[in-house]
Amino acid sequence: MEHVPQETGAAEAQGTQGAMAGRARWFVVGGVALVVVAVLAYWLGSSGGNGEEAAPAPSATPTPSATLTVPEVFDRVGPSVVVIRAGKSLGTGVIAAEDGTILTAHHVVEDAKDVSLTFADGTRAKAAVVSSDPKLDIAMLKPAKLPEIVVPATLGGAAAVGAPVVAIGNPLGLAYSVSTGVVSGLNRSTDKGGLRGLIQFDASVNPGSSGGPLLDARGLVIGIVVSIADPGGDEAFAGIAFAVPIGAALGGDEGDGPPGDGPQI
Repeated sequence: MEHVPQETGAAEAQGTQGAMAGRARWFVVGGVALVVVAVLAYWLGSSGGNGEEAAPAPSATPTPSATLTVPEVFDRVGPSVVVIRAGKSLGTGVIAAEDGTILTAHHVVEDAKDVSLTFADGTRAKAAVVSSDPKLDIAMLKPAKLPEIVVPATLGGAAAVGAPVVAIGNPLGLAYSVSTGVVSGLNRSTDKGGLRGLIQFDASVNPGSSGGPLLDARGLVIGIVVSIADPGGDEAFAGIAFAVPIGAALGGDEGDGPPGDGPQI
């Protein structure tokens, strides 16, 4: 039998091992290449193949609250509030339109021959009553002169029982006074005269507050202040006040009743 030299056998063994190592290296390189191709394909697919970053998937985010603090409500609406003098009557109004039209209470300007306004920036002007509804206790005024910057209030918003409210007015001549409270009731009615449709609230108001805005927590005008309940007959605030809903004040059908049992303020 022919014997293969040991050198030859060793060489063949080494050649076999080298071939196997080579194949192993190719397997490793090939595997890495497949991973790279897969990652590249995923990246191109997710970015639309245009090299841009993929837009993040939309996700639900909390809706920011529109509720304002009381100082923020005053800062927003204060420039829209007007002090009104009509003869011996003292009241409040709110700018309701870009042309300076002012909403107020009818009884503030009733039978007045001279109506004077003081705007938030100190501008003084005369005003004419362009419309008046004694049944609603609402009047609209047209100023003869406007301030340099007219800031109409944002009208609208439904009242809800228990919701916070802010009143801005001129009680007892204390201009731009702010009080807070809640809506105590809606569509209030009285036996006397079949009055109905008023917002009841407990923010403090007094003579001079009539015609001022009743605001919700977003600073929207939801009503025009017109009267208070006065069980003691002394025109002192008893925690019950009334406002005409803004829809009715603007000529809508909701809340078309006149003021409540208390005195007009």
